[in-house]
Amino acid sequence: MANSKSIDKAQIIGDFKTHDSDTGSADVQIALLTARINHLTEHLRSNRKDFHTRRGLLAMAARRRKLLNYLKKSDLEKYNDILQRLNLRK
Repeated sequence: MANSKSIDKAQIIGDFKTHDSDTGSADVQIALLTARINHLTEHLRSNRKDFHTRRGLLAMAARRRKLLNYLKKSDLEKYNDILQRLNLRK
């Protein structure tokens, strides 16, 4: 029962995986978190008083930031590629 506003997790994993059985690399995790963050941001625009969702959104943003810092330290080329593909730094 997926509605049109839900996140297509399989599609995101397919786009960002590094090998066939990859589901948990930093690239995939960052892409999934970005999709969820964008989805919750839209939710919070219409539900301004939903503070429980806001707290979860802040936790996801912090987790994404930590993964991006790890990727920046370990593989700068992959870090720049994922920033460009996800349109994160403007």
